[in-house]
Amino acid sequence: MKFALQSCCFRLQAHRAIYFPPGVAGNVLRGGLGSILRRLECADDCPGRAGMNIRNCERRATCPYARIFEPTPSVVGPSGLADWPRPFVIRGTALTSSGGRVKPGDAFCFGLNLFDTRNPALPHFTRAIEQWAEERQANLLEVKQSPVTIDLEADRAPVSRIRIDFQTPTELKAAAELENTNFSVLLARARDRLSTLRSLYGSGPLEIDFRALAERARSVTTIRSQLQPVALERHSSRTGQRHGIGGFLGFVEYEGNLTEFLPYLEAAHWTGVGRHCTWGNGQIDTKVLG
Repeated sequence: MKFALQSCCFRLQAHRAIYFPPGVAGNVLRGGLGSILRRLECADDCPGRAGMNIRNCERRATCPYARIFEPTPSVVGPSGLADWPRPFVIRGTALTSSGGRVKPGDAFCFGLNLFDTRNPALPHFTRAIEQWAEERQANLLEVKQSPVTIDLEADRAPVSRIRIDFQTPTELKAAAELENTNFSVLLARARDRLSTLRSLYGSGPLEIDFRALAERARSVTTIRSQLQPVALERHSSRTGQRHGIGGFLGFVEYEGNLTEFLPYLEAAHWTGVGRHCTWGNGQIDTKVLG
């Protein structure tokens, strides 16, 4: 049983100064690319061209914009999923490494992880990014892509201690309080997101005993935690409202029989975990300590 995705890196060059607000660079990119793809792909009479809801658009079943940025079930999908997770995540932390300011002549890059193995989205993103760059007096220099496959059942050496680095703001809902980042909660969020993405865009849902896996995860204990809250907001161009997209940053160390959980955590590095993963929140990295 495997999880497959496509990891992409876009390298561009600025011809004038470009600014990416710290903490929300991924959200800015997501909004810009979504607006451009609406213009490029939606028909003239589609409400999407005006930034309106396209749920009732007759062409949404074949519209690349709808499939990528506003996916909804055309048939009954996984329980409770009236609004599907997007088939991509943006990795934009590199854009703010120098205060978010790109000088004229400088090259800059950002990543994109794509999960739809049935309907490849890279050509549509490339076209939108080229247009986005042109509008900001920049140009696309290079697109690198590589397939990534995580074997969720691979044999691994025993692992009893790990460290999870929360590299971008993370919100786990049930673990909203910093002192409550239990391993079982983290694993459940990673497992459920992985299974949903695989079900909607890949080779099918995870064929595992969810309850038994969760029960074993409860035996893992937290031995060290250093987290801090981060408050961030995004502005919706469609509604004019502001929404919180913060969470926590830092690390947590866990101890227990962790071997079988590592593939799920490895996959979560690519998919993100928790809320607002599409624009880069919930990026984690796992280090084996023993």
